[in-house]
Amino acid sequence: MKIIGIDPGLAGTGIGVIEGQGRHIAGYSFGSISTDAGESTPVRLDQIYRKTKSFLLEQQPDLVVIEDIYSLEKYPGSGIMLGKVSGILILAAFRAGVQIREVAVREVKKVISGNGSADKCQVERAVRHLLNHHEPIRPFHASDALGMALTGLFRYGGDWGTRI
Repeated sequence: MKIIGIDPGLAGTGIGVIEGQGRHIAGYSFGSISTDAGESTPVRLDQIYRKTKSFLLEQQPDLVVIEDIYSLEKYPGSGIMLGKVSGILILAAFRAGVQIREVAVREVKKVISGNGSADKCQVERAVRHLLNHHEPIRPFHASDALGMALTGLFRYGGDWGTRI
């Protein structure tokens, strides 16, 4: 099965692709969609939507796992912007005809590293270890997206009809 993990972000949306079954990983790839901070928010959201939908139509994954949005009390504006990006990512996956699951970042951290409070560096190292990937995975959005995809693979295996 092919699972695509997506880590929403306006400046950079991470994409991770995992192919495998159960705990066996047959292949993987990763990257990100970047937008120009000089462009308006609607233009940037449109770029993310179009690129994501095109990628999903090309890849035809079995499942898309998107980070469930949370908001820090200290930075409510960031949570609102992430919600906008997440919404267009969910719409792109829906329009591409792909099953979608939203997963809390703490759940991904726990599944991948064993620690629901792991920092970005710990998650990136755990993802590299699981994939037997020797070089750092950058940007961090891409390693977070791979963590999403791995969680989808480990949690669902072949049955994504049940919520995490």
